[in-house]
Amino acid sequence: MKKLYQALLYVSMGCVVLLTGLWVAGYGPAVLGPVTIAMFATLALGVRSTDTLFKSFSFSIWIFAAVSLAMFYPGLITEVGGFETSRLIVPLIQLIMFGMGTQLSLSDFAGVLKRPRGVLIGMACQFTIMPLVGISLALSFGFPAEIAAGVVLIGSCPGGVASNVMAFIAEADLALSITLTAAATMVSPFVTPLLMQLLAGQFVPIDAVGMMLSILNMIILPIVLGLAFNHFLHGKARWLDDIMPVVSMVGIAVIIAVITAAGRDSLVSIGLLLVGAAILHNAAGYLLGYWGGRLFGMDEQECRTIALEVGMQNGGMASGLAAEMGKIATVGLAPAVFGPWMNISGSTLANWWRRKALSEEEGEAATAATGSSEEELQAFSDSK
Repeated sequence: MKKLYQALLYVSMGCVVLLTGLWVAGYGPAVLGPVTIAMFATLALGVRSTDTLFKSFSFSIWIFAAVSLAMFYPGLITEVGGFETSRLIVPLIQLIMFGMGTQLSLSDFAGVLKRPRGVLIGMACQFTIMPLVGISLALSFGFPAEIAAGVVLIGSCPGGVASNVMAFIAEADLALSITLTAAATMVSPFVTPLLMQLLAGQFVPIDAVGMMLSILNMIILPIVLGLAFNHFLHGKARWLDDIMPVVSMVGIAVIIAVITAAGRDSLVSIGLLLVGAAILHNAAGYLLGYWGGRLFGMDEQECRTIALEVGMQNGGMASGLAAEMGKIATVGLAPAVFGPWMNISGSTLANWWRRKALSEEEGEAATAATGSSEEELQAFSDSK
């Protein structure tokens, strides 16, 4: 299988060369589209042959393949056999949240009582830094009202389950990460609508009560059902543990593709600005989250955890709320753009922190070994 992946990696490189040549020659979307989609699809499989950082980008590259399909052929995505695919968004998010619930336990929530200081600091950073940075970027970039509201929306959501994976890779405080995600998600029905009303109300009308009920139905109820499933059937349905990550990844890809296809025209006009806003928003979350932890005297592992929790938002929740508002093609664009970027940046940062941690451990081991050797040499000399 590895040889097949390697072959596909070479195919993707060939697609890059071909795509560049076709673009320079002036070919249009009818020719560039299939080559672009093939490039991302083969690259997503090809990187699995590597044992480097790039292997962790496979899912993100699949997202780019889905986005490319949606951009070049939106008609294939927005409606299938007369069925409007935007109606899939909320059920898919509920399924993803159920999967998240099956990975949690009551002990994850009990962690709030065991370490309230870390949870409170993390949640304070989560629900201040990202909303305020979001509104600042929305106003600075001069986005149209509904797209600006989407930037605020993604900043007002809690951290997503992807941050837990990144915390594990980064050798951060995984227990704190899981507890923070769980706690922030549970308070989101009250905090997110309030933040949206205060910050995004200037852009679009916000029904805070309706948004609260949407979060309860779309996020909290499925998580509670997942918790109950895990509590009563833990270990009795291993197939669920195996299939839910795949279902979640496919669901996220479908959601992003549907939103991209619906908002294709808006993305063509402001896409680069929105990508720039996503990069700045995400980077600010990592930077301010990390140093916010430092400011309160938290250790390195805890600071890494807070940085990842603050920087990586629940894009699925933001997308679902945009769909519930009936503005998936506008308010939903920011979550669709921010989502793939957060996975790329989070993977990169987590792997960098992991390599740094390993280097420090090797350095400490070498120092300890050198110290032992010097002590043995000194003891030998004394014996003479």
